[in-house]
Amino acid sequence: MLNDSEAAELLSFLTPATRPDIKGHTTSYVLGLSGNRWAMMMMMMMMMMKKHNNHSGVVFLFFFYRDGCRFLRTKPDFIAALFALTSDPSVAIAKDCYHILINLSADETLHQVLLTDIGVVPSLLKNLKDPQYLFSDQICTILSNLTRHEKTCKTLFKLLQEEVGLAQLVDMLCTEGYNPHAKLHYLAPLLSNLTQMPDARRFLMDRDGCVVQRLLPFTQFQASAVRRGGVVGVLRNCCFDYANHEWLLSNQVDILPFLLLPLAGPEELSEEDNEGLPVDLQYLPEDKTREEDPDIRKMLLETLMLLMATKDGRRTLKDKNVYVIMREFHRWEKDPRVTTACEKLVEVLIGDEPQEGMENLLEVNIPEDVQEKLKEADAKEQQELEAEEERIQKQEEEQTDARQE
Repeated sequence: MLNDSEAAELLSFLTPATRPDIKGHTTSYVLGLSGNRWAMMMMMMMMMMKKHNNHSGVVFLFFFYRDGCRFLRTKPDFIAALFALTSDPSVAIAKDCYHILINLSADETLHQVLLTDIGVVPSLLKNLKDPQYLFSDQICTILSNLTRHEKTCKTLFKLLQEEVGLAQLVDMLCTEGYNPHAKLHYLAPLLSNLTQMPDARRFLMDRDGCVVQRLLPFTQFQASAVRRGGVVGVLRNCCFDYANHEWLLSNQVDILPFLLLPLAGPEELSEEDNEGLPVDLQYLPEDKTREEDPDIRKMLLETLMLLMATKDGRRTLKDKNVYVIMREFHRWEKDPRVTTACEKLVEVLIGDEPQEGMENLLEVNIPEDVQEKLKEADAKEQQELEAEEERIQKQEEEQTDARQE
């Protein structure tokens, strides 16, 4: 690890007053270290040593052989300096610094440093609100990373409510062209993470606010899987609050078609099957395609499963002929994990109602011995899924090799 004098020398390059070319080289090096891009780092350091031919190259060469992220975890002053340079006049330098913060925010051990010691969130939120800010996409990614874990999510949620508020966050996501320089797709995963918090879910499902309704169309947002997946994650989290199931399935929200359409295909159904479906699912065109991302398909199925945790939810999904969509989906699906989730859903759809006192599956107290058996069954199922995935991958590789021959 760098000694104090070497670290001080490196840190001295990370100041607004540093010559732009030296400052740019330094931020590029730290970017490589924060992402462990060792090959790029070696090339860049050799270029700098050749160009400047001075003793500073010794510092960088020594730095290269160490774990960059581990070093930065012990030097919050470096992170503070890099954060300050996100306001640098040079777009390239500011962009490098934002990318470094993205890499560092992906490391859970640095979350408290970023949130508490350096306090990056207020400035990030202030810039995010600016509809002309160049690096709003990078800010969304950093905030999404910082909210992946419950502890830091709580801290950031409190700051968010003080600085921006969920209402403005949703408005930014749902306003086309809010920022012409940024797509803001990562606002959706950020919202998904925030809905770990009951207060965030309560806001989204306020019955007078029509907030969750604004998000529903994004389950089919073709321009970004990140946005689609984030919104589906929000809806799934909201469905953990079973007291709102009846409202979510009612005409006031009508969540069901938005969950089913991404899973529905172009198959021709009988008159009887079509008539039982929600209107938006009837007589779909021949070019109708399903959600391409298996993780999103699995989340959609999990959301439907949560809605069936209550008696009213099960009745609604059965009455809306959801089984027909699942039947065709199961025939089409190839991913073992998604197939398993679909089969569990179908079991509930076609199964008998639970006995009296167990109608709400989210409130059932499961005895410890049964829990252990379920864990064993889950572990066995996971092993079987992994074996099936390996088999499919091997089969695909053999087919690729055969075509190449």
